[in-house]
Amino acid sequence: MTKFNSMTPGSRRAFINKATTSAGAAGALFGGFGFDPLVSAAMAQETGRSEKPLKAAFSNAGLQATWCAQGKQAAEHWGRLFNVEVTWFDGDFSTTKQRAAIDTMATQPWDFVAIQAFGIGTLTDPVNQMIEAGIPVIDMDTLIAPLEEIDVHSFLAPDNEFMGAAVTQALVTEMGGKGKIVMTQGALGHTGAQGRARGFHSVVDQYPDIEVLDEQPADWDVTKATRIWDSLLTKYDQIDAAFFHNDDMALAAKNVMQARGRDSILVGGVDAMPPAIEAVIDGRMFATVRNPSCRIHGGAIVAGVAAVMGEKTSEGIPKHVITDGPVVTKANAPGMLWMQDHFLI
Repeated sequence: MTKFNSMTPGSRRAFINKATTSAGAAGALFGGFGFDPLVSAAMAQETGRSEKPLKAAFSNAGLQATWCAQGKQAAEHWGRLFNVEVTWFDGDFSTTKQRAAIDTMATQPWDFVAIQAFGIGTLTDPVNQMIEAGIPVIDMDTLIAPLEEIDVHSFLAPDNEFMGAAVTQALVTEMGGKGKIVMTQGALGHTGAQGRARGFHSVVDQYPDIEVLDEQPADWDVTKATRIWDSLLTKYDQIDAAFFHNDDMALAAKNVMQARGRDSILVGGVDAMPPAIEAVIDGRMFATVRNPSCRIHGGAIVAGVAAVMGEKTSEGIPKHVITDGPVVTKANAPGMLWMQDHFLI
């Protein structure tokens, strides 16, 4: 008999339809205590859910960030739906601590793993160890290493350059194409931050009447962002707009601006987490863009289960999956909140 794993998606669906609707097969399917085991396995695979419990290890940059914390919740939610037990290894916003966590991860057996690296090139050896052991590795949001240098099963990420450019363009348009702007970056070794910075410059470099005052990294740390902005507000009498590589830093800096009576500064961020969406609705932030944490972390569950079930990159799962979300406006903000509540984006 043809193995279900070797069938094409269309053949699998045809097999299930035939098995579940054929009168001649009814006795075989529904006799005894339930479905024939072959058909039960077939239905589990067609719907994407694993028939047997799977064990997956996840790590992202640091659960101090609301984006990462939401990602953990999403992975656990989708894990329950797909029969996957998720074990978490926190990156703790430290290349050293995340490397130690992934070294530990690599010593244990897993059905699949999913990792968002805090810095590119910092986890290559333990990840290669897992890949060589036959464990599918799903790369999330930021590159573990360049895709041509590491055989991850798939890379799920937004277009960070697009996100940086989209929010920066919104700010620049509101500025009328002239004025003074600041970019507060994330961690410089994070490929997502690198892309957002390229997106920022792809816009501001087209406007000779815009001056970039500062581009310091705050490393996703709200305390560091607060300290940087306390200094910037003292140093510069005029700051017209600010682009932040995530919303946590943006909102922390906005609190400093308000305390210093500098409410006129246009603030843009990335991630579109619920507090930032509410800030866009009430006018404290001018713009944000959705980096879909739920889609990325939940998608890693789906991709990992598919990999375990035999779906290879060349045959089904693209090596690089773009997971973009939209720029958030007052018009689409309620829908963004609803979808996040259900871990859909």
